[in-house]
Amino acid sequence: MAKFELKLPKMGESVAEATITSWLKDVGDTIEADEAVLEIATDKVDSEVPSEVDGVLVEKLFEVDDIVQVGQTIAVIEIEGEEASTEAPAPKEEPVVAQEAPKQVAEVAQTVVAAKESVAPIVSSGERFYSPLVRNIAKQEGVSQSELDSIPGTGKDGRVTKNDIKSYLQSRSSAPAESAPKAEPVQVEKPVAPTLETESGSNEQQVEAKVEKPKAQEKPSPEPIMASGDDEIIEMTRMGKLIAKHMVDSVQTSAHVQSFIEADVTNIWDWRNKHKESFKNREGENLTFTPIFLEAVVKALREFPMMNISVQGDSIVKKKHINLGMAAALPDGNLIVPVIKDADQLNLFGLAKKVNDLANRARLGQLKPDEIQDGTYTVTNVGTFGSIMGTPIINQPQVGILALGAIRKVPAVIESPQGDFIGIRYKMFLSHSYDHRVVNGALGGQFVKAVKDYLEAWDLNREI
Repeated sequence: MAKFELKLPKMGESVAEATITSWLKDVGDTIEADEAVLEIATDKVDSEVPSEVDGVLVEKLFEVDDIVQVGQTIAVIEIEGEEASTEAPAPKEEPVVAQEAPKQVAEVAQTVVAAKESVAPIVSSGERFYSPLVRNIAKQEGVSQSELDSIPGTGKDGRVTKNDIKSYLQSRSSAPAESAPKAEPVQVEKPVAPTLETESGSNEQQVEAKVEKPKAQEKPSPEPIMASGDDEIIEMTRMGKLIAKHMVDSVQTSAHVQSFIEADVTNIWDWRNKHKESFKNREGENLTFTPIFLEAVVKALREFPMMNISVQGDSIVKKKHINLGMAAALPDGNLIVPVIKDADQLNLFGLAKKVNDLANRARLGQLKPDEIQDGTYTVTNVGTFGSIMGTPIINQPQVGILALGAIRKVPAVIESPQGDFIGIRYKMFLSHSYDHRVVNGALGGQFVKAVKDYLEAWDLNREI
């Protein structure tokens, strides 16, 4: 029997690692090709890792909550055949213990190990997340929680990487004792080891050990959750926590301002009713209002390119591509924002197909990490839930988001050459939230007015 290494597949240029959230198969289970073996999560989306071969799962190399790098082997599958398609991972090497070391040296080594293990365990604290690799290095090197929290991180979202902690250890070892982090030394006897001959047979060494035990930082105990006997405490999901953090970060980053405008979409309402059945019969899917609204937003972004920007420090990045995000509701109540890349290159038919595809796969949890990244502007349809308007939070690092209100049948004043009269019209509110650091009220208002104008100028004779 041969063995096949199941590796973490590449999930996009900007995705380098993922967290294992659950194993769908156990050791000994039979697996078919393309069958999901485990579930993983990036900081954006959850997905499954399928098997590339038929076989039996014989080894799991990672546990739930472990972080895996793209290209790393995560499991071994036994398949039929004489030669393995890839080499199975080599067994972990056990540390070599010198059997002939003097008794005093062994005692000192045990004391060092015991001192390191006595340090309080490292945990992710506050907004900082530490990978198992970083936590293990910190434990092995006696780095306290407070020291680790002070290390600047160069990874994504300020995460401390392996290189960060190694650079810190190198600078700490070379710094003067008085500039090192304050720590109470653990007094250890310094027995003089017998002389040991080196390979040259002439040098002598003495073994000394000095172990410093950092003070364990006392953490304030979390405030207790106040709940009566009839209340139910529900733990937030991983995605819920990410969304909550993303929303708070956005409000703290951008100066949110809103502009509202009402659009008459009677022509669009009548046009869709005229074509939705034929579109359904021809394409096998629904013709919704969403691609129509997205087309109008794309036209407005072309007209006002300074809405298609992002902010980096004191600089403005003007985007070349129009990548339109569309907020989609998930079955668990959370929202996700798949992105239509180069939306300005698609006609109405292409937008309709793309919207339906992304929305369906979002509900099934089948989006790829690349499909929810690099958006330059976002549209959210609050009218789906009956809201006539909303004040959406900007999807960072973008500078604007448009909320589409519910379409309502209302009495309205209609102007005509024969005079004004009252009629029944279909109308909706457009709510535009924008970053007032870089978008002033004139630009924010002109942009949403352009979207309104494009919608109201809809051609009833247009074909799809």
